[in-house]
Amino acid sequence: MVTTQAEDELLIPPLNFAMVSPGVYRAGYPNKKNYPFLKKLTLKTVLYLCPEDYSSANIEFFMETGTQVLQFGIPGNKEPFVDIPEDVIRDALEILLDVRYHPLLIHCNKGKHRTGCLVGCLRKVQRWSLTSIFDEYRRFAGSKVRILDQQFIELFRVADVKYNKTYKPSWL
Repeated sequence: MVTTQAEDELLIPPLNFAMVSPGVYRAGYPNKKNYPFLKKLTLKTVLYLCPEDYSSANIEFFMETGTQVLQFGIPGNKEPFVDIPEDVIRDALEILLDVRYHPLLIHCNKGKHRTGCLVGCLRKVQRWSLTSIFDEYRRFAGSKVRILDQQFIELFRVADVKYNKTYKPSWL
C-alpha cells in the first residue's frame, strides 16, 4: 500500500497536549509520531522536567529544528520522602516567564504531575484562584491526583520568583 505525503505527515500531538498560554504548551513525553506536529509549533525551547536522560531521538529532532532543550530534573512528588524542589520549579518558572524562550513546550513523562505543578505555580503568578488551579491540575492528572502536588502548589511562594520584567509575556 502506498501512503500519501499527507498520511506520512499526520499531525499527532503528544499525550496530554494543551496550550497553557499563548506561546506556552504542555504535554507528556513526545515521541517520533509527534514530530510533525511539534515541528508546526516552531518551538524555541523545551523544558524537560524529569531527572532521567532525554532520549537520543528527541535530542536529535530538537537539534534539527533549532530547539533548545533545558532539563530540570524534578523527582516525582511521592510519599513518603520525595519532595519537589521549590528552587528548581522557581528556576523553570523564570525561563517560562521570559518571552525570549517562546514558543516553549513543558513536559514530563505523562504531562500530569511535574508539568501540573509547574503550570499550577505559573497560575499562581497569574493570580488564578486555588480552586481554578486545582481544577486544571485535576483535569490533566485524572484519577492520579496527588495531594502532595496540590499542597506544593498551594504553599509555593510566588514572591520568590524573580524574572526579567522587560521580557515578560503579555498575558502576565
